[in-house]
Amino acid sequence: MAAKAATAEKVEFTYEGTNRGGSKVKGEIFALSDTLAKNELRKQGINPLKVKKKPKPLFGGAAKPEPSDIAIFARQIATMMQAGVPLVQSFEIIGQGNDKQTMQKLILEIKTEVEGGVSLAEALSKHPLYFDPLFINLVNAGEQSGALETMLDKLATYKEKVEALKAKVKKALFYPIAVLVVAFIVTVILLVFVVPQFEELFNSFGADLPALTRFVINLSEFMQQWWWVIAGVIAGGVWLLLRIKKTSPKMQEWFDRTALKAPVVGEIATKSAIARFSRTLETMSAAGVPLVEAMDSVAGACGNIIYYKASIKIRDEVSQGTQLQTSMRNTGLFPNMAIQMVSIGEEAGSLDAMLAKVADFYETEVDNAVDALTSLLEPIIMAVLGVLVGGLIIAMYLPIFKLGSVV
Repeated sequence: MAAKAATAEKVEFTYEGTNRGGSKVKGEIFALSDTLAKNELRKQGINPLKVKKKPKPLFGGAAKPEPSDIAIFARQIATMMQAGVPLVQSFEIIGQGNDKQTMQKLILEIKTEVEGGVSLAEALSKHPLYFDPLFINLVNAGEQSGALETMLDKLATYKEKVEALKAKVKKALFYPIAVLVVAFIVTVILLVFVVPQFEELFNSFGADLPALTRFVINLSEFMQQWWWVIAGVIAGGVWLLLRIKKTSPKMQEWFDRTALKAPVVGEIATKSAIARFSRTLETMSAAGVPLVEAMDSVAGACGNIIYYKASIKIRDEVSQGTQLQTSMRNTGLFPNMAIQMVSIGEEAGSLDAMLAKVADFYETEVDNAVDALTSLLEPIIMAVLGVLVGGLIIAMYLPIFKLGSVV
């Protein structure tokens, strides 16, 4: 615990100095104090001439490491070790070459801990925000078996595929939401700023307005008077919905269950959960992790509470001697194709290979479903935008057309 606290207090220093060849060098280093920073630089063969604490940015801090950064980091370490570069040196090269400051700090802190005699798995476990139990368990298995570089390669592949899958699902959700938000903003701008100009013109006519025009004008007046209430209700509703989902397990389960049953999107959510289930179990199985133990990590990686509970149920049944294929069928959440592939894998003793094929298949299915959803939504979104904007324009020009026909 003390070591962890000390690590958290490290700060960034900038330095200028000379290397063994007498050339001037400068850069950045993380340490607990300027004295320790100088000592670390001397160990690296640098004579420090100037070391000072790096000032914090004026507006906000550096971006935190994202899961995609961890995936890239895993691939870099795997590649370095396969090339014969020692682990500590790999951390040094990758850390100093990383453009994101927070990621650089994280890597160099891990390097310092490993240099101090701590195992890589233990060093990673001190940063639970960035390295989940699955990552740590597989690294530990690699260290114990003496096949760390092979395990890191499997981890890198796993992280890359999982992050690619997440990106596809986000793409499916982001596109329609973004377009609807833009449509809403355009409609509000028209109602608040454009319609009032037409209203002044219509008032000068002194004639009765068409019902559609009167409706749009009334809506515009309502928006101008109560826009702050509408904005507050929308913002508060979204915040409350997300808050309840985050704090209430029952609400989170309802959301996840609804997502699985929703038209079109439900297919993507289901196939994504099956792909992540299969990919995670395949990676754990290939690493030699016992099935019952692996299911805990699999449950956490599914990304859906319904499949999380199903994975826990599978774990409990498997621990009592039930076959994996039977347990998967009992949940009622897995398609027959996936169950049959697992059955073949169990009987042939090649479960990890069959799970990899299942994961590949459903990852491709998610990709195809996202493309199909995008193609389906494009004409629908165009129609919605046309009705909204076209309806407003028609409503504003109807009195002018009426006036022209009278003249």
